[in-house]
Amino acid sequence: MRAAAMVKATLAAAFCAMAPFPMAAAPTPAPAYLDRTPEQEIVYFVLPDRFENGDRSNDRGGLSGGRLQTGFDPAHKGFYHGGDLKGLTRRLDYVAALGATAIWLGPVYRNKPVQGPPGQESAGYHGYWITDFTDVDPHFGTKGDLHALVDAAHARGIKVYLDIITNHTADVIRYRECPNNDCAYRSLADYPFGRRGGAGGAAINDGFEGLGAAAQRTGNFARLARPDYAYTPYLPKGEERVKKPDWLNDPIYYHNRGNSTFAGESATQGDFAGLDDLFTENPRVVDGFIEIYGKWIDDFGIDGFRIDTARHVNPEFWQAFVPAMQARAKARGIPNFHIFGEVFDPDPGTLARFTKVDRYPAVLDFALAFATVDVVAKGAGTDRLARVFAADPLYEGGEAAARRLPTFNGNHDAGRFAFFVRQANPNASEEEVLKRVILGNAILFLSRGTPVVYYGDEQGFAGDGGDQDARQDMFASQVASYNDDRLVGSSATTAQANFDTGSAMFRAIAELARIRRDDPALRDGEQVVRAYGDKPGLFALSRRAPSGGGETLAAFNTGTSPVSAQVLVDTGSAHWVGVHGRCAPAASAPGSYRVEIPPLGFVVCRSAAR
Repeated sequence: MRAAAMVKATLAAAFCAMAPFPMAAAPTPAPAYLDRTPEQEIVYFVLPDRFENGDRSNDRGGLSGGRLQTGFDPAHKGFYHGGDLKGLTRRLDYVAALGATAIWLGPVYRNKPVQGPPGQESAGYHGYWITDFTDVDPHFGTKGDLHALVDAAHARGIKVYLDIITNHTADVIRYRECPNNDCAYRSLADYPFGRRGGAGGAAINDGFEGLGAAAQRTGNFARLARPDYAYTPYLPKGEERVKKPDWLNDPIYYHNRGNSTFAGESATQGDFAGLDDLFTENPRVVDGFIEIYGKWIDDFGIDGFRIDTARHVNPEFWQAFVPAMQARAKARGIPNFHIFGEVFDPDPGTLARFTKVDRYPAVLDFALAFATVDVVAKGAGTDRLARVFAADPLYEGGEAAARRLPTFNGNHDAGRFAFFVRQANPNASEEEVLKRVILGNAILFLSRGTPVVYYGDEQGFAGDGGDQDARQDMFASQVASYNDDRLVGSSATTAQANFDTGSAMFRAIAELARIRRDDPALRDGEQVVRAYGDKPGLFALSRRAPSGGGETLAAFNTGTSPVSAQVLVDTGSAHWVGVHGRCAPAASAPGSYRVEIPPLGFVVCRSAAR
């Protein structure tokens, strides 16, 4: 009870200083959903199996038997729990109330229900073990259910992004040399294309590794008659035709080199944890995936793709695939189709390479995610954030391109931001944890980029780590390791449904979404870093409205002592109004503005000279 009272007091303090927008600075009307550019969105990332169960008749995906046959076990964190597309459609008003303008939907394609070595099996509830790229997994519903979701979302002005995979399929192919399916990677040098084993002979590597011209690659593939240059692949009995389209069942369209070490050439040539790694250099594979995912655009009018395991595919594939998808979307009447790839790396230079070489329009901003955790959770200096933003010109298109990078603080693989805060501050009070988590979200929403909220963060979900430990149920859970979690800013547990629009984190994120949505400078304005240091404390940035309509200052205090400091601003920004926190009505001098920020707090102040 005492902890709950402290949480309520903290929340009250956090919002008591929040001033409404002044009448003289009315919000700019938001554009119609098709006209919104990617950087203007607020994205809500959902794993459909863990969100809401709208149809219990599909919980087992139409399959019979136990969990190893159906994949369904709502008490086990590694199996299907029953969430589906109808459930998400039913909760769209909740998503809209949070302030999200786009939904990133975890993969919905038909998956291999269960895979893994005996005793270590788990299910494809997450959607990344695809067998049929042309249909919706029956655990989630039907194509009709997806149509209904997209139509209902669009009716509310909410876009829908599909999560797609081209790097691999489910684990179906086996190698005769290793019956336990634990084949070590065999390199291009030791096992050239065209013959098995050894050096010399009729090696035809040139072009296959993605370095040759398209014509050379096409010519080489015409010479590649067998897929057994490194291992001898085969399809187990009963799974010879499990993949769709049917061409995906031919082992010649896979690398067949054993498990990736995620280093060197194996990063693009090896099997990702045993999953069948597609031969994405092959023109047939390129054309096949252009047709597969182009049809999802044609049929459903979706608004974008998040692309899984982007760094594990050769650049030439993306150079062909991305413009083909953009053209397909444009022909469908979708002018701002958003494509962003997953490149799991904390270095902004590495991320930027994928926008220049692979020609991705955007990549998930792992650099900012790592930096925010370091600064807000782990006590690093705020110069850590400044270094990430200083690298923005490296992206293809420069700083303007960086403004459309999807930004986030935690996800379904690495873990939730609240978990990182608790892990780094084991002795922190619940009051401090709440403040740090809200502060991390403030950085996410007020700095450049397209903020992504991982479902459940708005209810204070924290979890015990990454992967399965960060994939809690929003509906009443039966997983014991979820139900013993402490939620941030709430006395609830995951044993009950968590769609509370009055919870501390929901209110905080919804308010940040409102602040961003109603201010053109925050939606897609350029950013200037104003203040930072090598210790916890002040970090400040300005956002300038695209139309030249003034400046919005966001200043954060990552330390546990109050901050009082002068911050550089534009010389024309003489008069100010408060948006969040205490904001002085006037500049101290031309180009200088004083900020007062409580511990682990933030202020948002807007120049009245618009």
